[in-house]
Amino acid sequence: MSARILVVDDIEANRRLLQAKLEAHYFNVLHAENGKQALDLARTELPDIILLDVMMPGMDGYEVCQRLKADARTSYIPVVMVTALNDTEDRIRGLEVGAEDFLTKPVDDFALMSRVGALMRYNAVASELRQRQASGLKAGAVEAISEEELNRAARAFVIDDNPRTSARVASMLRDAGHSATTLLEAGDMSNLSEMGVDILILSASSKAFDALKLCAHFRMTESTRAISMLLICDPADRSKAGRGLEIGANDVIFAPVDRQELLARVRTQTRRSRYIDMLRKRVDRGLELSVIDQLTGLYNRRYMVGQVQQLMQRSIMGGKPVSVVTCDIDHFKSVNDTYGHDVGDEVLQEVASRLMENVRPMDVVCRPGGEEFLVIMPDTPGDLACAAGERIRRAVASRPFSVSGGRREITLTVSAGVATIRGHDDTMADLLKRADTALYQAKSGGRNRVESIAA
Repeated sequence: MSARILVVDDIEANRRLLQAKLEAHYFNVLHAENGKQALDLARTELPDIILLDVMMPGMDGYEVCQRLKADARTSYIPVVMVTALNDTEDRIRGLEVGAEDFLTKPVDDFALMSRVGALMRYNAVASELRQRQASGLKAGAVEAISEEELNRAARAFVIDDNPRTSARVASMLRDAGHSATTLLEAGDMSNLSEMGVDILILSASSKAFDALKLCAHFRMTESTRAISMLLICDPADRSKAGRGLEIGANDVIFAPVDRQELLARVRTQTRRSRYIDMLRKRVDRGLELSVIDQLTGLYNRRYMVGQVQQLMQRSIMGGKPVSVVTCDIDHFKSVNDTYGHDVGDEVLQEVASRLMENVRPMDVVCRPGGEEFLVIMPDTPGDLACAAGERIRRAVASRPFSVSGGRREITLTVSAGVATIRGHDDTMADLLKRADTALYQAKSGGRNRVESIAA
């Protein structure tokens, strides 16, 4: 997996050095020698990752990063601050303006490639979700991603068989406001998902267990797959650190653990995992908005059309017949006119509920619009569809509708029309038109009845 990386540094030798390191691993490298050039390139080229020097004349790296994150076109591009400064305040400032990570000069090859590799894996997931979100959210707006939620204190679980180092890491996290539980305190690792753990911190030096096997296990297990993993390694054992990243660890930190680096790594990984989780929820919500009627919770017309077409095609290809039952609430306009639209909405919701109670799990219940409902019945001949229509009619007419918080009861009925696929030449438009014709006959015949044009 390759990527385009923008290297920003006012010193050409530094740019060339990073370029050589990255191109040796087949990355495509772009150059910028100052802040303005970096912003212009970021907007036009949209690189996958930006390596940004902090100390530059004119516009420093902090300001560049802040501007990148404020621009919707570039806000999602991960920024790694590259600095000769090792002060805690400088690192914190970089994170505060939106940087995802940092590297200290002189840049270590392993640190560079592990950070870039982790960001590439993150980018691959985030990019796909953003694309799905862009195509799936046209049906309506969803809530914005919350910075407060992204920055909420982490829940960490420390896996280390050494009581002293385990307690030290947990203490660092707790002092910074995070929640930390050690394996030695918990006794086992059976309830990680129930505990709401955001990040696992594993010591590769532990003797009682193989940290890399645990990484593989957690990554393959459904309940722990989304949890971030930070591996603590001996600096002399870089091959194990590299292997850990290949197996599934999100990041590596070397012993002895520096407090500020630990906090920065935990913050970065927790933010990334939460961002991915929020994107997934937004995509799911967008898909729901595109196919679900928000008042009743039934499928909408858009979904109905796709399902009817798909099931008719399956029937034409040799499957069993498909039938539809279209239902319409009798005299619904008078409900709205007499009691108001709020009561009308309650009635629609209750009709939807009674419909769902009287169909099979395989049936697809939709609300195409207004007071009309439609049940798609796979593998169902006309006589069975008529029986289902009659069952629905009785369920609606059998007891009054309690509305206005139980202060009022309304007696209502529905009329229904049934149609069944007629053969290879039948179309969705024809099928639905026959169902509407049958419905009209039920209305004309006195309402509160089921009519069929099944064959």
